[in-house]
Amino acid sequence: MVLRLLVALLVLASTGLAQTQFNPDTVKAGRFDNGKMWTFDFPPVSYFEQTYGFKPTQQWLDDVRMSALRFASWCSASFVSENGLVMTNHHCARESGTSVQKAGEDFNTHGFVAASFEEERKVPNLFVDQLVKIEDITKRVQAAMDRGKSDEERVQLRTQEFDAIRKQYEQTEGWKGLQLQTITFYWGGKYSLYGFKRYNDVRLVAIPELALGFFGGDYDNFTYPRYCLDFSFFRVYGDDGKPLKTSHFFKFNPTGAKEGEPVFVVGNPGSTNRQGTTAILEYFKSTPWPTTLKRFSARSKILQDYNQSAKSDSILNEIFGLENSLKAIGGMKSGLEDPYIFARRQAFEREFKAAVEKNSKLKSQSGLWDDIRKTQAEIQKNYYDAVLLAPAGLNSEAFDQANLFHSYATYLSSDPKRAEQFKQAITDFKKPGPLILEQKYLAQHFRECVEMLGPNHPYVKAINAVDIRKSSPSEFPKNMNTDKYEALAQYLIKNSRIFDSKFRGDLLEKGEKAILESNDPLLMLARVSAKQFQEASAKNRANNARMTNLRSKLALLLFEVYGTSIPPDATFSLRIADGVVKGYDYNGTRAPYKTTFYGLYDRYQSFNKNYPWDLPAKWQNPPAELLDKPVNFVSTNDIIGGNSGSPMINQNKEVVGLIFDGNIESLPGNYIFLPETNRTVSVHAGGIVAALKYIYKSERLTNELIGSARDK
Repeated sequence: MVLRLLVALLVLASTGLAQTQFNPDTVKAGRFDNGKMWTFDFPPVSYFEQTYGFKPTQQWLDDVRMSALRFASWCSASFVSENGLVMTNHHCARESGTSVQKAGEDFNTHGFVAASFEEERKVPNLFVDQLVKIEDITKRVQAAMDRGKSDEERVQLRTQEFDAIRKQYEQTEGWKGLQLQTITFYWGGKYSLYGFKRYNDVRLVAIPELALGFFGGDYDNFTYPRYCLDFSFFRVYGDDGKPLKTSHFFKFNPTGAKEGEPVFVVGNPGSTNRQGTTAILEYFKSTPWPTTLKRFSARSKILQDYNQSAKSDSILNEIFGLENSLKAIGGMKSGLEDPYIFARRQAFEREFKAAVEKNSKLKSQSGLWDDIRKTQAEIQKNYYDAVLLAPAGLNSEAFDQANLFHSYATYLSSDPKRAEQFKQAITDFKKPGPLILEQKYLAQHFRECVEMLGPNHPYVKAINAVDIRKSSPSEFPKNMNTDKYEALAQYLIKNSRIFDSKFRGDLLEKGEKAILESNDPLLMLARVSAKQFQEASAKNRANNARMTNLRSKLALLLFEVYGTSIPPDATFSLRIADGVVKGYDYNGTRAPYKTTFYGLYDRYQSFNKNYPWDLPAKWQNPPAELLDKPVNFVSTNDIIGGNSGSPMINQNKEVVGLIFDGNIESLPGNYIFLPETNRTVSVHAGGIVAALKYIYKSERLTNELIGSARDK
């Protein structure tokens, strides 16, 4: 609670936008409130020229696109040498890197730098994707959807057309062998087919210690000034088993960029909702975000308590992820609660709607906003059933498996294809995590259902109807210091056979009747929870299909009014976002545009060398040449989750930095881009080279990176 309150207060105070006295009706939308995440399908060449005096050629854009990468399915990356060297963040690569440790090694503690090609280690199942082909498929997809007579049919026809397009292009010259993905822009206003060259032989080259990759820990997360070496290097190898030779890569410029210099982020922002109507934003503010914050906070506390004795790296990563999400979602919620920010979103909607009503061809569709509001209200009615009762990991694996079994049995006769999907999820499950965490998660699930679903909900009645004393007095805790839901979870985990492989196999073999009549206590509860979840999901499928079509229609209006002057919402597809290197005012002082290693060592000393500002032994006595080298810097580029690992480049296509964070003022960026205060935080290219040169003593990597700049 303290963390969430702190985030809210910091966002409101530090943005400088939360105004105490203003008239919402006179607030104007900013030119870039909808962001600067431009696509390579329609890049803003004229805008770049007008703003920066720089007009990128098609060759420049193609080279930039081909030098950028998606790092697996969760981050961004880029080629940074002609020998297939790949750069991304430490936090993107931590699990991949540690997966190739040998006995006795600890990369989180000691880091890793390969001294030769032979020492670079292949990471199983890791891949990077390079976008090599783009095709506009808008007319074809929209024509297919127009044949539908209902909302659900239109969505179904879209899915079928996507499949047909992929199958066709899989056999088309120039597209064969590529990973094909259909991309939806503007919520259905535009569609593209992307073809990716996938590289599966990816090897770890270098990764710093966790103390440097996450210096300052969660305390310094979403803050600036920062002193974090959040970088790592991998290398792509070709089919011949040798380092990939590529003509598309970003040359390294350790000098970096000066304050005021234009810079460009090239990466894959995950998801934004800037083109959502105010009704949609109100929904997120009132329901999903408060619920998610409450649930994540509880689970983070459970994991932190457990890890005090377990000391597990995988649990620690889960905690980092939850705490990061808590700050991010807390900031998004707080941004929506800022009356001035919300007034800016209302202002854009007002202006957009007025433009539609003034256009005689579009005026008849001005009721779309009301239709979206009504549909959103229907979605909200089913929210708690659809989220709290979903087999999605937060409720314990035991709960998830019981619900999957029930769903399998339910659909076995009516929808065998769907039942097979549930069966696959059941058979893919190997073994549960620590049983104490299962118990804690399940108990928390019960508390949340009782609180949010209410006493008259069928599932809550089923929970409260379980009489542990009567069922098995010996299993009931003698010490009732724990609440009844903790006791119930303990009883269920101990008495259910849901994790017994023989029991599971027998149930699947016996089929529907055996599952639905089982007296396993968790399966008995699942009959109620799964039924409620399925009913809510069915309603939401219909409502979401309607919302998809409404937003698609709204997107077409957006095109009619604004064209591509407004970039589409983020969809984890490749974008280029412009900005300038620039410090900013905060907390009564001024944040410099860059930080140096002097500052890193100051924090190390000021916090008495304690975690999370401690340093490994090799860092504790730095050479004097290191101290004035830059570590991090800030710029006004537009980023969000998914952009992690994106290269920051200048007009010469040179890497000047590696983005890894945003400041706390940027957290409302899911809904609005505020260049006045939003800052992207990057590792400085000079800081990376300095660390490799002075601390890791890697002449091989240093020469590979600096040589790419010297040979330009």
